[in-house]
Amino acid sequence: MPDRSAEKRAAAEAAALLVRDGDKVGLGTGTTVAPMLPALAARKLDIRCVATSIATEVEARALGLAVEPFEQLDRLDIAIDGADQIDPDGWLVKGGGGAHTREKVVAAAADRFVVIASADKVVDRIVPPIPLELLSFGLPATLRLLGSAELRHVPLSPDGGAIADYVGPVDDPAETAAWLSATPGVTDHGLFGPELVSDILIARGSDIEHRVVE
Repeated sequence: MPDRSAEKRAAAEAAALLVRDGDKVGLGTGTTVAPMLPALAARKLDIRCVATSIATEVEARALGLAVEPFEQLDRLDIAIDGADQIDPDGWLVKGGGGAHTREKVVAAAADRFVVIASADKVVDRIVPPIPLELLSFGLPATLRLLGSAELRHVPLSPDGGAIADYVGPVDDPAETAAWLSATPGVTDHGLFGPELVSDILIARGSDIEHRVVE
């Protein structure tokens, strides 16, 4: 069987090499991003970082990376993050760890958003579940509007949102994304459109497939 941990590490280390001295860098969240942090720290670049989760911030600071509040920056040169699903058109599903709202804000602020993944994250088509962050206010009403949604029994997000999953059909990712975005009470969802994505690095064994999304 393929060594998925090794694939994640290979993709993460390849992504760390894309960061340039002086860059403002968005650091994602999750098991694929975790090995990118020491690889990036080892390069000893003069960079400024923002983190999409408290866990990433703590780990990055421990490695000597300069992490600052996102309120101090209005754009980033590059952001690097993982994905739970990647389809042939460049649509992503993110948010398995519940950090998708902050991850999307960081991705949108970056001139270059690089997605890193092991080969098992590549899919023929997007399927549920789709992570959601929901306002705590009116939560039962929002769940009723969504119909096919399940609340996760996890702590609230750092911004006070409840984490849930949409488990209904995803016949068209663009239509589903638009419907979820338009549903009152949905802070954000884990569907990331190809317009956000610049590069996808997929590790297949020891080889790296580099997709440029245009």
